[in-house]
Amino acid sequence: MATGFVSSAQFDTHFHPQSLRLDYVHAGNHSSHHYYFEGFRIEPHWGGNKNNLIDTLYYGKYFVKVFDKESEALLFSRGFSSLFGEWQTTVEAKETDRSFYESVVMPLPKKEAEVVLYCRSKQGHFMEVFRKTYHPNDYFVTTEMRKPYPVEAIHTGNEDPSKAVDIVILPDGYTKEEMEKFEKDCHRFKEALFSFEPYASCKKAFNIHAIMAPSLESGTDIPADSIYVNTLLGSSFYTFDSERYNMVMDHYTVRDLAANAPYDQIYILVNTTKYGGGAIYNFYSVSASSHPASQKVFIHEFGHAFAGLADEYYDSETSYNDFYTEGIEPWEPNITTLTNFEKKWKHQVKAGTPIPTPPTKEYLHTVGAFEGAGYVEKGIYRPMQDCMMNTFKGDLFCPVCVEAIHRVIDFHTK
Repeated sequence: MATGFVSSAQFDTHFHPQSLRLDYVHAGNHSSHHYYFEGFRIEPHWGGNKNNLIDTLYYGKYFVKVFDKESEALLFSRGFSSLFGEWQTTVEAKETDRSFYESVVMPLPKKEAEVVLYCRSKQGHFMEVFRKTYHPNDYFVTTEMRKPYPVEAIHTGNEDPSKAVDIVILPDGYTKEEMEKFEKDCHRFKEALFSFEPYASCKKAFNIHAIMAPSLESGTDIPADSIYVNTLLGSSFYTFDSERYNMVMDHYTVRDLAANAPYDQIYILVNTTKYGGGAIYNFYSVSASSHPASQKVFIHEFGHAFAGLADEYYDSETSYNDFYTEGIEPWEPNITTLTNFEKKWKHQVKAGTPIPTPPTKEYLHTVGAFEGAGYVEKGIYRPMQDCMMNTFKGDLFCPVCVEAIHRVIDFHTK
């Protein structure tokens, strides 16, 4: 492919103000994976920025690029991660093969376009893994809205979705009679989001919409307690056999519901009092709606999906193995192997601060490099002793996470 790319000022030249969605099955095991094309879909809204079409953050395990078929110019790119990518690091992935629904969205090209997917190697390089040509005159590209539902505006910071971070909130396990509770929970999410910096100072940068889509039954699956309920998205605790990890396997239905509104981020509220949730970068976030700690869970999980922030704890019961490669810098902005610390947050470390930094009282409120993060006790370092991406003992993001969140807000809104 040619290395040139389209000017951000040319959105209207190359794209319609709608979304093109590529659906595919991602299958494999611990050491290999394959892609199987399902289809293209045209959705009615494009909520993304029309200026920053080319992703300069390079976050995520995967990357999608859209090239003009004729000129080979790069029109659009985005990084993301997926549930399959996490599953590959589990013990189960060493014992069996599995398949997962996945999809990526992009602005709708006016002309023929080549959609190319890339996967990040253990060495941190993106390698091409799949490509498919989009033909605008292909009558198999459907415009069907499979899950049309009413939309409620929860917060409007900017009337123009292309200049805002657009969050769409999806309900799971709320019955028709519980839609009022769902709307109240959405407002609780909004209040929680804007009670933390840097979000509190950036209210005008966000739009929040709720999709009023009821489930037949109330609650969520809890397999270890033999609780299974019929909900619209099929959320479940014990994802990857981790009790508090509540996720959704049916990614197509997630996208179908989200398509009712313009969006950059998908947030799923699960109608349960049980503690838990989960999030994946530019994929979706999930949180229990009614646990006493839910408001902090809202914000912690959104940090993963929106800003690409890693978990900063290591004494975890997570099911992952070999999540990071020794000697290779993780892509997440708030953890480091110190291999290339200059590209992380070294600029925020005051002169005289030892690196690595001892976890003593002297450095309790100091930006440094504290060992233990990303589910790993040794060899991975976090910026401060505590942060919202570590424990919920405080109410603050560390300066490194704040800077990372600002960077992504600017990417979506400038």
